[in-house]
Amino acid sequence: MTIPQNWQRAFGGFLSPYLSLLDNTKQRAYLPRYVRGLLAPLERKSAQPWAEHVRVPYQRLHHFLNVSTWDARQFEDVLRPQAQRLCCGKNAVLIIDDTALPKSGESSVGVTHQYCGALGKIANCQSLVTLTLSDGALFAPLGMRLFLPKTWIEHPERCQRAGVPQERLEYKSKSEIALEELDRACEAGVTFRTVLADAGYGIGKEFRQALTTRGLTWAVGIVGIQKVFSLQVTLTDPPQQTGGRPGKHPITSEHSCAVKDVLKEFPPYRWHTVKGGKTSRWVAKRVRIADGVPNKRGLHLPGEEVWIVGEKRRGGEVKYSATNHPASTPMTHLVRDIKARWACEVLHLQCKEELGLDHFEGRSLLGLEHHVILVLLTLLFLQTLRAPTGARTQDALTLPQARRTVSYALEYSRITLCPHCGGRIDTPSKSPNHSNKILQDFV
Repeated sequence: MTIPQNWQRAFGGFLSPYLSLLDNTKQRAYLPRYVRGLLAPLERKSAQPWAEHVRVPYQRLHHFLNVSTWDARQFEDVLRPQAQRLCCGKNAVLIIDDTALPKSGESSVGVTHQYCGALGKIANCQSLVTLTLSDGALFAPLGMRLFLPKTWIEHPERCQRAGVPQERLEYKSKSEIALEELDRACEAGVTFRTVLADAGYGIGKEFRQALTTRGLTWAVGIVGIQKVFSLQVTLTDPPQQTGGRPGKHPITSEHSCAVKDVLKEFPPYRWHTVKGGKTSRWVAKRVRIADGVPNKRGLHLPGEEVWIVGEKRRGGEVKYSATNHPASTPMTHLVRDIKARWACEVLHLQCKEELGLDHFEGRSLLGLEHHVILVLLTLLFLQTLRAPTGARTQDALTLPQARRTVSYALEYSRITLCPHCGGRIDTPSKSPNHSNKILQDFV
């Protein structure tokens, strides 16, 4: 389990399109330095320890991150095709989720009292909506976008102090942000077979219907009280009344039932273990989800046909999902796609534990977006190193191993290949100018 010998050439090729987006030579010099700080074996990967580790003035590193006006979205335009090539295109799934960054104080952009998954409770934190591409063996980030709560949108002067541009001062829910980022990914040519999301997004009928309108296959988490109808449900016209306003909502032939009650009717022997989810027992049923037009009592009429899937975990906990996979889809394929959502949890964890995603100490939106995109491109580079080592094999190189190996090479190995052009670097006595420039740019 070793890094390929030409990893320096690979790193140069990987960084080159990002370096070409930077107009300033100092920015091009500090981009590799910042990546080195992300890869370094530091306990705290904030700007001050980084500056000491890479031996540069703290003010310059701070300026590169928080003041320089390079566009993080242009970096995302480069990152998405690289992620697409890594994760096998149409065989991949696209996962929508969010991750929280705990914060103290009230000045950091987007921070508010909200649910923080990292702490497992309501706490002060920032929330990032994330898009992840995964093919089952490798995963790649597509982007992370900050969620701005209403408490920020309602105070424009607070947003102005944090550097939030005028066009971002319209409130958008996490689902709306996710759909916007999904559209951007599709416009960039990213392909996938299924969109996955947890119940935080799946409980919203607007989110599910927006995915269907876009012609996408989706599998999302839902809550047990979600109402559904059987496939046999029919609609009849409302009875005509002799006086008063005539009814306008159709009458259903049956009452809707909660998902948990529908699946509870299955006896224990109908719940099976399935390849891809053997630690749980599964059951699925074809229904019509109740997310149509609401009637005068606020009850929703039947919507599209979906699968509802129950997952009974050890200990008795039951999780529920809904998906618009075709009616002929085997149970194993339903389970495979539902369980594939956990790739985003691994990505969030490794971004934080290995690359310091949650160590950013700045308060501005610009600095946060710069930090986030540099973490994502560093993670993507480590994934490209894992791919040739056989990521699907049992003894595959893990991402933490890849980070430690690259970091060790940066700290203790002499660079012999130019990370930009791939040419061999002579010893300083033979070619001092070239090797000094590369060491300054890269190390």
